[in-house]
Amino acid sequence: MTADRITNLEIKLSFTEDLIEKLNETVYKQQQQIEFLYRELKAVKEQASSAGSGGGSLKDEIPPHY
Repeated sequence: MTADRITNLEIKLSFTEDLIEKLNETVYKQQQQIEFLYRELKAVKEQASSAGSGGGSLKDEIPPHY
């Protein structure tokens, strides 16, 4: 009876270790995605601020067909 309990515990431990490893991989991938998105957002903000500081007024941005 004790041997069965130990075997069951070893099986549960094995599954738990596998689950933890998969969760660690998922967290790592999510962190990589967060860092990529942060860099992209920073680049977009820099683009917007450089485009907005052009000093032109809205009259300068009238489409050519007017």
